[in-house]
Amino acid sequence: MGIPFSTLRGKTYLSILFAIVCAHCAHVSAAEASSESRHVVLVVWDGMRPDFVSEQNTPTLWRLAKDGVVFHNHHAVYLSATNVNGTALATGVYPGHSGIIANHEYRPAIDKQKPIDVEIPEVVQKGDEISGGKYIAVPTIAELVQAAGRQTAIATAKTVGLLLDRHVKGARAKDCVTLFAGHGLPTSAVDPIVAALGPFPTLPGERDAWMTKALMDFLWRDQVPAFSLLWLSEPDDTQHKTAPGSKEAFAAIKSSDENLAQVLAALDRHHARETTDLFVVSDHGFSTIERAIDLRKILSRAGFNVLEEFKNEPKSGDIMMVGGGGSVLFYIVQHDAVVMRRLVEFLQQSDFAGVTFTKGPMEGTFTLDEAKIDPPKAGDTPDVVLSFRWNENKNQFGVPGMIDADWQRRAGKGTHATLSRFEMHNTLVASGPDFRRGQTDELPSGNVDLAPTILRILGITPPHSIDGRVLSEVMVKSASRTDSSRGEIDNGIKQTLKPETGTIGAAKNFPSGNWRQSLQISRVGSTMYLEEGNGAFVPVKSANKTNRAAD
Repeated sequence: MGIPFSTLRGKTYLSILFAIVCAHCAHVSAAEASSESRHVVLVVWDGMRPDFVSEQNTPTLWRLAKDGVVFHNHHAVYLSATNVNGTALATGVYPGHSGIIANHEYRPAIDKQKPIDVEIPEVVQKGDEISGGKYIAVPTIAELVQAAGRQTAIATAKTVGLLLDRHVKGARAKDCVTLFAGHGLPTSAVDPIVAALGPFPTLPGERDAWMTKALMDFLWRDQVPAFSLLWLSEPDDTQHKTAPGSKEAFAAIKSSDENLAQVLAALDRHHARETTDLFVVSDHGFSTIERAIDLRKILSRAGFNVLEEFKNEPKSGDIMMVGGGGSVLFYIVQHDAVVMRRLVEFLQQSDFAGVTFTKGPMEGTFTLDEAKIDPPKAGDTPDVVLSFRWNENKNQFGVPGMIDADWQRRAGKGTHATLSRFEMHNTLVASGPDFRRGQTDELPSGNVDLAPTILRILGITPPHSIDGRVLSEVMVKSASRTDSSRGEIDNGIKQTLKPETGTIGAAKNFPSGNWRQSLQISRVGSTMYLEEGNGAFVPVKSANKTNRAAD
């Protein structure tokens, strides 16, 4: 007796459905296996300008770029400083959401008398104590990878490494190590390295070589972890001492390229190149100082009570001034509104102000939130932030990008932390199995995009909202998956991502002249990138006198 057609159809349907489900499960398992076997290595060249990447200057990075993706429109976050951007790289959120808005800040809950260096161990420890472990408001890549039960290795020639992974302890400490400027978590991790390599060196190039070798020979001794980060101090250190374009700066760039070559060689020895995605990024660009502005003296002469340390009980209207190279933070005791307005108007009529930011709306300023530097805790918020003026003039070595800077700097030397395009645009190259080969990406991208992209590659979903986006437009399809947290489907098609660029302005008129400032902003989806910002005070011309004389 034959089987009824309806029964056959039902059984065939079930068989097909079963096959589809099995195939889907196999695909998911393959994707999960791929994520589990992936390695990500993030190498930071501190202060590397993208216009210095060339076959002559950086042969290793040049070859890597030819084999991967070059991001032509990559951005730092403001302030364009190391600890701010290190935190953005590690968290994928803007400074106002992470809580780290400058290298130096005034946080009275940590130190009532003077500004703090945000990355030093005592400050970080106290910050975590008073915030319940939320000194940085969201988890870092390393913390999320460790929470997923996988191994990490952080090796930084600067103290910024502590911000990238400060919670290594207990069971995690067995397989996960953080090295920063010769120190380590766990502390015992440094001992065998010092015994083999000697003490942590004092010279920048030697520090970078020491840390690279520590990563390869010790942290990678048995295997390459799921996530590794190597932070090189060059060319930043040398550009601060000389300037961008100096022969010493080019030598420093060459040393970073040589350390990158060592990393690639180590991956080859571990037979890990085919399973490793490598990112080479800089935290910010660089400029040359045209003038050092002694704001302490200028403001004191104008009648402001400006201090860099409260030795006595501060009075309402006293100003704690915190220098940051290309930007200055002002904290006004009791947020005295009269003093705040007078300070802002004084700065706007100067010949050195570029952009002024204030906590709340004020004529001729932008709010801190418009630059994404409004910290989550009200007590840590500056009342005024000044970004110094910049221009496109060339320095003594023919390199464009000149700025005014604070009183702690010297004219002719290099620094950063303004809204200059030469600092806000930085370097990013990505290469590996999850990226297209021989591509350039013209879409805006930024340091906040690294964390979500790395977590996507490793198959880890962050438990919180992230400001950055996955760089899906240059990723191969195997790395493109639905991101439920953003409601997007990444299919690797650039045309689906439409960038928007615009300029906002603010102005204030004075009897003596007019203040104008602007901020150029790009967006891709909900992610915002600051392109540049500047301003100027234009004195009233004596046109009326000329006209009257002619009459």
